[in-house]
Amino acid sequence: MNEAPLGLLFGILIGLIFLSAFFSGSETGMMSLNRYRLKHLQKKKHRGARRAGGMLERPDRLIGLILIGNNLVNIFASALATVIAIRLYGDAGIAIATLLLTFVILIFAEVTPKTIAALYPEKVAFPASFILKPLMFLLYPAVWLINQITHLLLRILGVDPRKSDNVQLNSEELRTVVDEAASLIPKRHQGMLLNILDLEKVTVNDIMIPRNEIFGIDLSDDEESILNCIQNSEHTRIPLYRDDIDKVMGILHLRNVSRFVSSDGLNKSAMVKEASEPYFVPENTSLHIQLMNFQKEKRRIGIVVDEYGVVLGAVTLEDILEEIVGEFTSNLAETEDEFVALEDGAYIINGTANIRDINKALVWDMPTDGPKTLNGLIMEHLEAFPDARVGIKISNYYAEIIDIGDNMIVSAKVSMHPS
Repeated sequence: MNEAPLGLLFGILIGLIFLSAFFSGSETGMMSLNRYRLKHLQKKKHRGARRAGGMLERPDRLIGLILIGNNLVNIFASALATVIAIRLYGDAGIAIATLLLTFVILIFAEVTPKTIAALYPEKVAFPASFILKPLMFLLYPAVWLINQITHLLLRILGVDPRKSDNVQLNSEELRTVVDEAASLIPKRHQGMLLNILDLEKVTVNDIMIPRNEIFGIDLSDDEESILNCIQNSEHTRIPLYRDDIDKVMGILHLRNVSRFVSSDGLNKSAMVKEASEPYFVPENTSLHIQLMNFQKEKRRIGIVVDEYGVVLGAVTLEDILEEIVGEFTSNLAETEDEFVALEDGAYIINGTANIRDINKALVWDMPTDGPKTLNGLIMEHLEAFPDARVGIKISNYYAEIIDIGDNMIVSAKVSMHPS
């Protein structure tokens, strides 16, 4: 080597630096690949993705191969740079070669290629895999030996090299992925995906029609009252009960009205026969479970009951779908607005308004881990039935009772409480 022309030695040195940059960039690129996008490309039979994915199945071998190549190249480059420096500057060349080569390798063979690979992992890793794959066969004995020694040391330290953290995403991590993909997913679709992820956090109690708002037919009523209910119903499926909603006898579909209503009047017995068996839902059932149960049982409405069998409310398939796709209505009449905005930034809100609906509509964060309605939330914090227009601070909100009636708060003025 001492007799070789300096030009040849410089050419070899530059080539070694390029090889060092290749190994450094390959390591960062391969390890920076998005594993889920990689799996997608593998299913699409992308050649580079299939090679890279195959090598990443054994990351210990891949890292061993890259580090063997990188260290051999760097050590060879260091020796060659020392020879060149000694021939140019004598003994002082050793220090000069060390400083210059460290700077050159750091800039051109480490920081620059690794930065590029971190920014564009696929553009680096996929082409690199075409070179790394055959190198793995050529250097496999050395890679295997080094891995065996490394695994032995890891076991001594109490680390199992074949075990790694689970790469599966949990629901919160998946939610973050959907949030971060805002530029790739239409906003409406993004909202639907997030709502689906939230189904397991929401129970039927959060969205059910409260017991006192269930529209049903009392079989104890006279014929005229029942016919009036049928004619003015905004729903296609109506619970039938006798005397009390806890005594539900069935669910009546109004498409069959001709079978029990004729020119002769109403036939109650025929109406009861036309009703399907009531479908009961335990309280606190999560929505994703109830959605599957509706599908399994071929039902569209369920009666929510507590542990004692007392009816708490009713939940419909439409209610659950609205949690996913947003509000829609098949009612024949328009529902009244539950929120009235005031000039001072406060809102007049109906006492029966659902807390989750308030939070969604006003982008608030009122507590939802207790009562489900504004009336219940205020009553819980007052710990007594109010007999006047009192105000109360609830979390970061201030509620002032406006109207009271029928043993409940009819409406209240609610605003954000200044911090």
